[in-house]
Amino acid sequence: MRLQAASPLEMLRLTRFPPQWRRPPAAGVPAKNVGFRKVASGVSSLGSASPRSLNIFDRDLKRKQKNWAARQPERIKFDYLKEEVGSRIADRVYDIARDFPFALDVGCGRGYIAQHLNKETVGKFFQTDIAENALKNALEMEIPTVNVLADEEFLPFRENTFDLVVSSLSLHWVNDLPRALEQIHYVLKPDGVFIGAVFGGDTLYELRCSLQLAETEREGGFSPHVSPFTAVNDLGHLLGRAGFNTLTVDTDEIQVNYPGMFELMEDLQGMGESNCAWHRKALLHRDTMLAAAAVYREMYGNEDGSVPATYQIYYMIGWKYHDSQARPAKRGSATVSFGELRKINDVMSQGKKSQ
Repeated sequence: MRLQAASPLEMLRLTRFPPQWRRPPAAGVPAKNVGFRKVASGVSSLGSASPRSLNIFDRDLKRKQKNWAARQPERIKFDYLKEEVGSRIADRVYDIARDFPFALDVGCGRGYIAQHLNKETVGKFFQTDIAENALKNALEMEIPTVNVLADEEFLPFRENTFDLVVSSLSLHWVNDLPRALEQIHYVLKPDGVFIGAVFGGDTLYELRCSLQLAETEREGGFSPHVSPFTAVNDLGHLLGRAGFNTLTVDTDEIQVNYPGMFELMEDLQGMGESNCAWHRKALLHRDTMLAAAAVYREMYGNEDGSVPATYQIYYMIGWKYHDSQARPAKRGSATVSFGELRKINDVMSQGKKSQ
């Protein structure tokens, strides 16, 4: 039974979106005017990693986890977090005063961003994911959509194809994040924009600490049970290295209350967010799990008996270069010094006193 019979959507205090954002989906449309390219690695080898990357995650296992989650009959009850972050990505799209004829969602899942967009803003929307079941069971949306089975690190599109690329809670599972960002930059048109969201380093810190303390006490040591996440100070560097400019990175936290640790872990599995690191520990002893649940409740529990879980979200925006974009002036080209600006302030303050 869920906490106080309240749904996770209620716990997140979500607001309802305008009805026009949830119209029936458009009929299937052909992928005209969008070029595809052959990828040397191919998308069939979904578990592979690029040669230069650290092979941290089992990509084939992640594909299976996401496929399993998308097949569940009650999958919608686990969508609350991804739907919320998807809506916040859509809000950032609407903040940009322009239309996007061609848009791409990298690691779309069941279409958590597309359902919040309308056809007045996006002309045609392409969705890619490594899990075929997620694409087959996509959520309803009003904009014409094309689904493509593809890996985030090996996008099968030609250069300068899309006006907008978005990604929500997917890139934290790639082995080569720099390559993935370079691929996104490659498929963007000049003056195109990338808007993404990934989990931050403090995500699920309560679960991580509880498991570590319990495992150390019961088994004399611990293994990582929560996957590593990117640090916020690295995102700007990675975006710049991939070729993006006019960068924006901001952080947000979403806290959800659960009846206990086991309900949290059940929801993570239902989201397809279970650990898939190669060096994960396959099994935890029953007494260690019970001890971790007790530690979780003792250290972080709420007064009503529930336990909180923190999801830290990093949002990033980057633009592909175009001559029309504003650029900083050349060094030494200023015609007024800061000292002279201070004199202006002094003159203005004296004028106010004389009045």
